[in-house]
Amino acid sequence: MTEPSSTSPRVALLVTCLVDLVRPSVGFAAVKLLEDAGCVVEVPLQSCCGQPAYNSGERDKAQLVARTMLDAFEGYDHVVVPSGSCAGMVIKHYPDLFEGTPDEARAIDLASRTFELTRYLVEQCGVTDIAAGLDSTITYHDSCSCLREAGTREQPRQLLGSVDGLDLTEARDREVCCGFGGTFAAKYPAISTAMATDKADRMEETGAKIAVAADMGCLLNIAGILRRRGSKMQVRHVAEILAGDTGTPAIGEGEE
Repeated sequence: MTEPSSTSPRVALLVTCLVDLVRPSVGFAAVKLLEDAGCVVEVPLQSCCGQPAYNSGERDKAQLVARTMLDAFEGYDHVVVPSGSCAGMVIKHYPDLFEGTPDEARAIDLASRTFELTRYLVEQCGVTDIAAGLDSTITYHDSCSCLREAGTREQPRQLLGSVDGLDLTEARDREVCCGFGGTFAAKYPAISTAMATDKADRMEETGAKIAVAADMGCLLNIAGILRRRGSKMQVRHVAEILAGDTGTPAIGEGEE
């Protein structure tokens, strides 16, 4: 663990709605990882990033919500997100959302200071080795937003590769969408289910014991399929694996 100092970055955690409401352990794991990397971590009062409204074409409503986030994260050195989806919303879409408005400069500034968690640990904190151990096999799902908006692909694999005893097996079509897509899953449930089923099939083919990703939406979609078919494959967020939190029930376990 790197002790914070007067030069340590002051980092705000964008918790995300799904982490807050469904899987708080991911937030605690993210804080642990950031503090172990020497960051001073704060969790300011915050709201949804505005992505559901934005994806639905409700730009005015998305601006209203997103503006609260511009206020919430003012003044921090960096904003870190345990979600490629929400990170991508801020990094990729906030500048467009506020283009031509009085908040355009603030949106661009926030986008430049925002990072997905594993990318931040590797690229900004220089973390190359994780002090965790897990004697198991995993397969990693690349979420669409991590890949195409948050600039994250190799960073989680680099960190997972340093976990003692952990074996990563890549699945076929690992970069194909799982079908969640935020409001897409609600608007087109049959298509979403078919895509998630294909994704679960590819992950189970690897023989890995744990399915891992960096987005709660993807994880919930995949876990739903695996649970309904009675699969023994666990589903966990990458932050939980890296922080050594494997005592918490896997996603979808113990739910009625």
